[in-house]
Amino acid sequence: MSPLKTQYRVDWLTGQLCDGSKESLYRESINERVRYETCLALILAASVFGMFAITDYYLLGLTREYYLLVTMCIVVVSLCLILAFVIARWGSYSHRLWLHALPLWILATGIILIVPLRPESLSTQVTAVVLATMAFYLLIPNLLRLERLQRNQFLLLHEECDQNHQLLKEITHRKSLEEQLRMVAERDELTGLNSRSHFMKRAKALLQRSRLEKMPFSVFMIDVDHFKSINDTWGHSHGDWVLTKIAEVCAHSLRPTDVIGRFGGEEFVVALPNTGPDDAQAVAERLKMKVAELPLKEEMSELSLSITIGIAIANTEEVDLEALISRADQALYVGKRDGRNRVVMCHEGQG
Repeated sequence: MSPLKTQYRVDWLTGQLCDGSKESLYRESINERVRYETCLALILAASVFGMFAITDYYLLGLTREYYLLVTMCIVVVSLCLILAFVIARWGSYSHRLWLHALPLWILATGIILIVPLRPESLSTQVTAVVLATMAFYLLIPNLLRLERLQRNQFLLLHEECDQNHQLLKEITHRKSLEEQLRMVAERDELTGLNSRSHFMKRAKALLQRSRLEKMPFSVFMIDVDHFKSINDTWGHSHGDWVLTKIAEVCAHSLRPTDVIGRFGGEEFVVALPNTGPDDAQAVAERLKMKVAELPLKEEMSELSLSITIGIAIANTEEVDLEALISRADQALYVGKRDGRNRVVMCHEGQG
C-alpha cells in the first residue's frame, strides 16, 4: 500500500489512524473535549452508583448484603470522583490514554461485582451479568464506529487545510513570479533604471499632469561620448561597467519626482516635471560634471569620460511625449556634431 493511502487509512480493529503522526494530531485536536466529557461521564456515573445505595436500602434494609453493596458503591463512586479529578488536572488524551481507559474498566468491574450481591434469584443474576456483558459487546463496536467517523471527519478537515495551505503557497509563488516579471518588464537589466516602455508610461502621466497644472516640463536625452571606442578598446564588459556607473550618477543626482530610463544602447532619457529652461540647464550641467568626475578603473585611466545632453522644454499645450523626446534628440545630435561633452537646449519653435 502506498504511503499516502496508509497516511489516511483508519484501522478496522482499533478505529485509530494507521499513520502515527496523524493519530497524534487528531488526539491533540480533541484533547480538551475528551477531558471534559470524561470528567462529566465519571461524575454522572458516580451519581448513579450513589443512588443504587438508596434503592438497595429499601430492598435489603441494614443487612450484611446491604453493607457489602454500600461498600462496593462507595469504592466505585470514590474511584470515579478521584479519577475525574486526576483527569481534569493531569489528563491528556494524546499522552496519557490509559487514564481515559480506566473509567470503563472501573464501571465494568463495579457492575459485574455488584450484580451477584443484589437480592434477586440466581437466574436473574446470571441474566443481568449476560446482559451487562452483551451491552459492553454492543457498546464497543458502536464506539469503534464513532471513532472511525470522527477520525474520517478529522482527515477530511486536515486534507482541506493542507489543500488550502498548498493553494496559499501557490498563490504566493505566483505573486512572486508576477512581481519578478513586472520587474523584468519595468527595469533595464543592466542598469536597473526604468525600461524604455515603462519610462514612456510614467513620463506621459507626468507630462499630462504638468499640462493640467500649467507647470513647466523638461526632457533630457543623454548620450555617452565615444562609447563605441570604449567597447572596442577595453571590451564590452568595461563598456557595461561605464553604463552602470553613469546610470548611478544620474539616478542619485536627480530628484525623487524625476524619472530616468535607459532609452537604448548608450542613451538615457530623463523626464523632469516642474522644471523650466534655467533649472533644466543647471541640472544638465551638474550631471555632465559628475560624470566627468567619475573614478575609472586603473586600466581605463587614459579615458576622458563625458556625456552630451540634449534638452527640450514642453510647449504650453504640448502633450505628445514622442515629439518632445524627438526635439531633445535633435538637440543631442547638434551637441554631438559640435564636438560632444556639452549641453544643448532645443528652444521652442526649433526642430
